[in-house]
Amino acid sequence: MKRVAIVGAAGRMGQVMAEGLAREDDVAVRALVDIAPPARSHDAIVVTSLAALDPSSIDAVVDFSTPEGVVASATWCAEHRVGLVVGTTGLSDAQREQVAQAARSTRVVMAANFAIGAVLAERFAVLAAPYFERAEVIELHHDAKVDAPSGTSLSTARALAAARRAAGRVDLPEPTQRHSVEGSRGADVEGVRVHAVRLPGLVAHEEILFGGPGEGLTIRHDSFDRRSFVQGVALALRKMGDEPGLSVGVGEFL
Repeated sequence: MKRVAIVGAAGRMGQVMAEGLAREDDVAVRALVDIAPPARSHDAIVVTSLAALDPSSIDAVVDFSTPEGVVASATWCAEHRVGLVVGTTGLSDAQREQVAQAARSTRVVMAANFAIGAVLAERFAVLAAPYFERAEVIELHHDAKVDAPSGTSLSTARALAAARRAAGRVDLPEPTQRHSVEGSRGADVEGVRVHAVRLPGLVAHEEILFGGPGEGLTIRHDSFDRRSFVQGVALALRKMGDEPGLSVGVGEFL
């Protein structure tokens, strides 16, 4: 039985994680951590900081809070040799480095997207990347998401670029020479254009578009509900092991 504390438990994702993980036979949600009181406790203790917990009562921390909160969680987990699963996105390079430093002392799994379908979509896209002249990514999220582009789309774009480089595929030059509105072609992530959409009613969606002479391929994943992320977090908790180290994404566990 994996005993878990959830950081950011009062947020939308935190509440979904608490409810979803509590239903897993091999996971016990022991603590909810947030400066604000969660709407439901799910029979767990509620505290405002990890410092209020007995480290021996927790096997892993699941963090869906803020970039600053992730750094605090990583520091606490490293000090007490408690595993850490991070679903928070928008971390700076310096913050990611602090998490990597913590992984020298404890086991850390950090993923931009825990939906199994999203992980598979990226895997399929990497297989396709060397066979098309161009690739672009469109990510679509709810209008309360504060960072753009999404961590998922950045991970996908970098994976596509790496696959193309490994296959010796040379990127064609950007065809657009005049921009009526600056930024209309999206962000350039290692040669892959990434476009971000923010609209009410959406949850998390990604389209990976490929184009070649006379044909195209689109790979799309849709998370219609935040519950789609629970199984990936549960998988990480089961497979992460006890040895220190950092895993980026849950693809290695599939």
